Amino acid sequence: MADKETPFDPELIRFLREELGETLSAQNEWQFTGPLWLWRGKAKDGTPTKTAWHFLTIDGDVADAIRAAGPGRTAAWGSVYVGVSIGATDWKTSLFPSKEAGGYMLPIKASVRKAEKLSEGDVVTAHLAL
Repeated sequence: MADKETPFDPELIRFLREELGETLSAQNEWQFTGPLWLWRGKAKDGTPTKTAWHFLTIDGDVADAIRAAGPGRTAAWGSVYVGVSIGATDWKTSLFPSKEAGGYMLPIKASVRKAEKLSEGDVVTAHLAL
């Protein structure tokens, strides 16, 4: 992982990439810690369904850095392909943009939660790589 003290200006990197076509060797690995939360689906009439997903919200400086490093690595709806590790478990997934959080939502699948013994409200440290 890159040192947090490394100077990094995501807006400058975005400008150089998008406006000047420059390729920079920007940081492409991050660590983020936050609480695991549960999203529950609702039917059209507003009643809860059995559908539920666990997420870790990625925001702040890490979200800004991923956004700056993301051009050319995005998919549908602005999602960003990432490799993730939590504890001893590694997998590939996508981060989904969240306007509410000003960052991204990282889905934490059941096999990861089971392997790492995670549940809603647990504070999780995820290592992310583009």
